[in-house]
Amino acid sequence: MSGHSKWNTIKHKKALIDAKRGKMFTRVIKELTVAARMGGSDPDSNPRLRTTIQTAKDVNMPKDTMERAIKKGAGELGGAAIEEIVYEGYGPGGVALMINLSTDNKNRAAAEIRHAFSRNGGNFGATGCVSYLFTRKGMIDVEEGEEDAVMEAALDAGAVDIENQGDGYFQVETEPETVQQVREALEAKKIKVTGSAVRLIPSTSVKLSGKELESCQKLIESIEENDDVTEVSSNLEPDEE
Repeated sequence: MSGHSKWNTIKHKKALIDAKRGKMFTRVIKELTVAARMGGSDPDSNPRLRTTIQTAKDVNMPKDTMERAIKKGAGELGGAAIEEIVYEGYGPGGVALMINLSTDNKNRAAAEIRHAFSRNGGNFGATGCVSYLFTRKGMIDVEEGEEDAVMEAALDAGAVDIENQGDGYFQVETEPETVQQVREALEAKKIKVTGSAVRLIPSTSVKLSGKELESCQKLIESIEENDDVTEVSSNLEPDEE
């Protein structure tokens, strides 16, 4: 009986991992499609596509899956057009939220995000209500690096800043359009990169604790569950005291 229970637990964990991987694939596929539609299918002349291809590789997406998404975005395959939308709003405690979506149905997407806000104590906002609090930056995660080597390679390749996070971990900041070239320069120096992306970074933060923190986290989780959502950015900072 215990063996049966253990097998069920393993199957459950595997199902959760597969579901999470599937959702990640869906989001990256949409980002590939949008990037190709907006800037063309050549990654050498489309920095956004080049960065997203690297993200697809980081999550072990099959090459043919990537190629189909890019061809669809470039208009080489049929199917409904995928559009990129950004929504803004406030969570409990005044936390600023930016939500990026890639969808083939703007009306449905708007209704679902509005519902998530209203159901979880947030306020769906007008365009521009919180975007001024965020700046889009390229971020590269490095581990097992020597500080001098990381700084030299990153700065020579055009990085803006390097933060030493201790224990050989670093976070390298770049301009959005140069994140991939800086990553490649680091890897060329045999520096281990664990991930890279273009993210919205808040200029200020809001600390929450207790029920307000729980409510805000629940709102963010609810939004992230939406298959059309590709990124949720906030200035939430949990109060650890």
